[in-house]
Amino acid sequence: MSIKMIHHVCIQTEKYKESLEFYTEILGFELVKETANFHKRAFNTWLKLGTFMIELQTAKQGDKLNNWSSLNEGIVHICFLVDDVHEEFNRIKKLGYSNFKIKNGEEIYKVEDGYLFKIKAPEGTEIEIRDVLISNI
Repeated sequence: MSIKMIHHVCIQTEKYKESLEFYTEILGFELVKETANFHKRAFNTWLKLGTFMIELQTAKQGDKLNNWSSLNEGIVHICFLVDDVHEEFNRIKKLGYSNFKIKNGEEIYKVEDGYLFKIKAPEGTEIEIRDVLISNI
């Protein structure tokens, strides 16, 4: 067996409506399938952007999810590549979303040969947006 591609990441949320709106209206994901009452979860939803998918789900009934923290082991953020970070930043700001990570007093910052910013999704997932594909690592 050999891995062909990344298929999806699964994101759990206690802020389902806000997270769904963030991924569809702010980041442009398409809602593919929304299933209510899925295996003791209020919702299990599939979102798609190109060939990449997010499985967005609520906690199982009776469970309380822990808040997101960059100190957790495992995936810390998801990164999306854009043509122009400044243009994407302005597009998101114009949509009224403003939960950006500040680094050294800046919302957009230079890293190596390009720029990036990080935005926090309603459930806490950190989304990095950058404009240079790091191919010489």
